[in-house]
Amino acid sequence: MRLLVVGAGSTGGYFGARLAQAGRDVTFLVRGERAADLRTNGLQIISPHGDLTISPKLVTAGDIAAPYAVILLTVKAFSLEAALKDIAPAVGPETIILPVLNGMKHVDILRERFGPKSVAGCVCIISSNLDEKGRIVQLTRHQSLAYGEFDGTPSARLQNIDAFMQGAGFDARLSPTIEREMWEKWILLASLGGITCLMRGSIGEIEAVEGGRQFAQHFLDEVVSVVRLVGTPPSASFMETAVATLTAPGSTLTSSMYRDLQKGGRIEADQIVGDLLARARRKNIETPLLAAAYANLSIYQRRAASNLRAP
Repeated sequence: MRLLVVGAGSTGGYFGARLAQAGRDVTFLVRGERAADLRTNGLQIISPHGDLTISPKLVTAGDIAAPYAVILLTVKAFSLEAALKDIAPAVGPETIILPVLNGMKHVDILRERFGPKSVAGCVCIISSNLDEKGRIVQLTRHQSLAYGEFDGTPSARLQNIDAFMQGAGFDARLSPTIEREMWEKWILLASLGGITCLMRGSIGEIEAVEGGRQFAQHFLDEVVSVVRLVGTPPSASFMETAVATLTAPGSTLTSSMYRDLQKGGRIEADQIVGDLLARARRKNIETPLLAAAYANLSIYQRRAASNLRAP
């Protein structure tokens, strides 16, 4: 089985490197500057599970000669349109795309471009980033990848992928409820992102002020009320964990969107918050907290875009 990992950043680079280390056939689709760095310094991981440096197999856009069995799509949502063009030559009649983008809008886009059969569900959990040297730094011990058919069937093709993923040094799991898990991840991302970005603080800082805990609970409730009507409702166990996570006293937890915002970088406001708000409006659901968070983030995005255009 040949796997194409689209992107060698903090997510794709991590899982792809672990698979390559385990002897799997893994190729990374990367752009010029990242390709040059990886050829010179290798793909480096700093991790509590053990550091790793590999000489990755690389390909750049336009140099893909044949389809791959599996494509692990790990780009940011705002880079999806460019990635679709890059991966088109890698998608054959039997290719399976495993996207780990945030939200659910990308699923509709991929299905429209490559057909429903080409897309399976996928959820990854990892906290990592690229440092100033281009190394992947894993921030916590969590490292899991779940995948499955959207209808929950244990198909032969997903069982083959599961066999490919096992024993590579991270938690790999074939899920019969992958669509629900994708919606649950979106619930957590939208809530955590909205709460921390709107309040400009960590979960512990927000919980510590008067009304902070109630605000976090109300934001989560609002997001869940939307998902119950437009998506797949979350499980009771997920809700229990989500409430505890978003209201934990002393927690230093923030969202990656908040961290990107603090650094002045690009954020996935449209995909994580905006798309959920749009789905709510199509169902005439009142979502004042989501609307406030999206307006706040949109102001930041416009300001950032203006600064980039300034001479």
